[in-house]
Amino acid sequence: MKVEAMLFGGVALFFAGSATLYGVWSRDATGTTALVVACGMAALVAFFCLVQYRRRGSRPQDRTDAEVADGAGPVAFFPDESVWPLVTALGFAVTASGVVYGLWLFLIGLGVLARGLSGMVFQYAHR
Repeated sequence: MKVEAMLFGGVALFFAGSATLYGVWSRDATGTTALVVACGMAALVAFFCLVQYRRRGSRPQDRTDAEVADGAGPVAFFPDESVWPLVTALGFAVTASGVVYGLWLFLIGLGVLARGLSGMVFQYAHR
């Protein structure tokens, strides 16, 4: 993950420099904002990759002396059957529709979305 963090960090620096030069030379708020947002997204991915590298260390893909069997084993825990991703997607769809059709639908969607997210977060909290 260290290589990915450096790669996305470089992309974030490129977008930061591009946003600065574009903002100074063009005085266009829309394009400058788009470049700043792109810089922020690349920086967010770089930060995530760096945090994962510091938590887990180097992966077998990062080492030159690694064997194929080094990457075997469980990657993470994925629940087999869960209704909460469906509830979360439904809540997001209702919330997005509420932006168009009215505040009442937006608030209902927020309630469904909050329930779906809390269900996904706490579905295995009792273990």
